[in-house]
Amino acid sequence: MPERDFYQILGIARAASKDEIKRAYRVAALKYHPDRNPGDADSEERFKEAAEAYSVLGDDEKRSMYDRFGEAGLRGGQPLNADVFADFSDILGDMFGFGGGGRSQRARSGRGASLRVELHIDLVEAVAGVAREIIVRRHVACDICDASGSQNGGPPAVCERCGGSGAVQQRYGFLAIARPCGACSGSGRTVTDPCPTCRGEGRVSENSKLSVRVPAGVDTGSRLLLRGEGAAGLRGAAAGDLEVLIGVREHPMFVRRGVDLFTRVAVSFPQAALGGTVDVPTLDDHAATLEIPAGVQGGEVFEIRGRGMPSLNGGRRGALRVAVQVVTPSRLSSEQRALLEQLREVTEEPALDGGIESWWDRLRNLVG
Repeated sequence: MPERDFYQILGIARAASKDEIKRAYRVAALKYHPDRNPGDADSEERFKEAAEAYSVLGDDEKRSMYDRFGEAGLRGGQPLNADVFADFSDILGDMFGFGGGGRSQRARSGRGASLRVELHIDLVEAVAGVAREIIVRRHVACDICDASGSQNGGPPAVCERCGGSGAVQQRYGFLAIARPCGACSGSGRTVTDPCPTCRGEGRVSENSKLSVRVPAGVDTGSRLLLRGEGAAGLRGAAAGDLEVLIGVREHPMFVRRGVDLFTRVAVSFPQAALGGTVDVPTLDDHAATLEIPAGVQGGEVFEIRGRGMPSLNGGRRGALRVAVQVVTPSRLSSEQRALLEQLREVTEEPALDGGIESWWDRLRNLVG
């Protein structure tokens, strides 16, 4: 058998550090892993070579022997360093169930799936909070067999294929990869007399109606986590969780920015010139009024504290910011026209107050 260059197999320099060796092996293992290349003999062979190269170069003593004497220096049958096995577990465990990953996978396999649903509410509902009912398609415990999966209610038997381990192993040279057993879905147990309703799973699929309490102050993107309200587990195993993703619809009169709300009020020219009180729309049950000072200009923004959105974390409630829009009448009666003609005679020509930059500042305050 020709001498192999383990450095070349991993694509690294001979002076590579241990971290570089580990990264190179990770790349090769993920690229050529049999799970990602089913039925590809060339990829399987490359995977074996990469694993063997790492078993040598990842061990300081074996690497030293290999650097001095090549593969011939490795034929003394010395066991692999325990740290190298730990590295294999770090690199492949979470993805492919290597090492201790097989047991943790079996422990998780019977648990029900976690689910996610979307719930859309109106802005007024987000202000006060709301209780809503939602329909979720999920697995629930089978009532016929009391979630046992057995027609006669007997306990499940040890899976013959995996011997109760919940995992089967495939060997690639010295490396063993554990996968969940397909016969028992990784649970390590099978039912010999399956319930005809649930076919031995102990659960059935149905549309479930759930009540969800949405707290005040939620915004689009808020998430509510309902523990144990996901899919039922296999044969009585724990249920998963249900995540409710909130979407808040836009409102025709209000714009939300964090905990602040923005709206507009219309005032007539006489109101703007003389000042007065105007009613302001709100999203709660309490009316609001705003004192308009004499000479107010269109686009000016006023703040009413504590009338914005509640804070989810219990902090201070936001403000309601009100922009004034001076409305010029498009149709005038003869009396109105006559009065305005008199006013024009005694009114000086207007000038811009503060220039264009001040106008832009007010606009940014409104929408920023």
